[in-house]
Amino acid sequence: MKTEDPRSGASRPLSVLIAGGGTAGHIEPALATADALRRLYPDVRITALGTARGLETTLIPARGYDLELIPAVPLPRKPSMDLVRLPGRMRSAVRRTREIMAEREVDVVIGFGGYVCLPAYLAARKRCPVVVHEANARAGLANKVGARFADAVAAAVPDSGLTGARVIGIPVRESITTLDRQALRGEARAFFGLDPDAPTVLVYGGSQGAARINEATFGAAADFAAAGVGVLHAYGKKNSPVELPPADPAYVAVPYLDRMDLAYAAADLVLGRSGAMTVAEIGAVGLPAVYIPLPHGNGEQRLNASAQVAAGAAIVIDDADLTREVVRDKVIGIVADPDRLAAMVARAGEKATAHADEVLATMAAGLVRRSGGAV
Repeated sequence: MKTEDPRSGASRPLSVLIAGGGTAGHIEPALATADALRRLYPDVRITALGTARGLETTLIPARGYDLELIPAVPLPRKPSMDLVRLPGRMRSAVRRTREIMAEREVDVVIGFGGYVCLPAYLAARKRCPVVVHEANARAGLANKVGARFADAVAAAVPDSGLTGARVIGIPVRESITTLDRQALRGEARAFFGLDPDAPTVLVYGGSQGAARINEATFGAAADFAAAGVGVLHAYGKKNSPVELPPADPAYVAVPYLDRMDLAYAAADLVLGRSGAMTVAEIGAVGLPAVYIPLPHGNGEQRLNASAQVAAGAAIVIDDADLTREVVRDKVIGIVADPDRLAAMVARAGEKATAHADEVLATMAAGLVRRSGGAV
């Protein structure tokens, strides 16, 4: 796809700015959409926007995309010095974003929420089309503001709080949506050093890990071994591992999972938080889950999991209730019961939305066409 340079009249590749930093929950749908743009428009120029604080400094360059950094602008919810500094920080971030947009000749901005998005939305206002995507069941502050003047608004689920949002699901990378878990199971378990035949639980508390999940699951290590269940446990880079005695089946603990496709292929059940991206990926690959919603925020993690729970593919346990005994009775109780596990597997994936990445990519390109940029 080509666009017309308004100054010279010459055609050039479509230029897209994607904004979604901080956590993997914001970054992964942004990258999945970037991948879809490349598939659909091979000559597209993609620039990712972030700050030095977030995981984007690692994840985005690793996926082969250019990353431009702007000053971080915390959005405090309570009176603090950050609130006093907010106007000056925002002006600085918007100014730098506009410089990047001019340098990269940006035609459209796609935002996915998080603190890096609000400067992007404000910088793009009345300069180029803006697309907002909300992954969570309840929209965050940046997306609520951006949606007021965006040219297109999309959401993962109905009733996100963004008026007029088109419900498309969450963009999930192609390596996940096309994953054949059964075909990759042997390779995946060998990759992580897991037992090739034992039922296996993937424990994943999000990109930062989860202290409550770590404590309860590490505490149940002997119970997993006694039940003949293997474990692949990503405990988070910021957390300290626990020295576990050798177990059969293996209990494999790692700080971070770079190959989530193989992690999903190795697993029979997932135990973890119910962030929007995690729930979307688990649904896409058809895994049953035990979700432990983050107890903070506005309750969106429980809502994220509600469709899979209603379908019978998942259960929810409150964070405060998660103990070694609960892991033993409920988590191991599911994975060690072939009939119950099979029933949950049969229902898993029913609520997944396919091709949200390409839908969002074509929405953005369509706005450029309608604004007169496409030739």
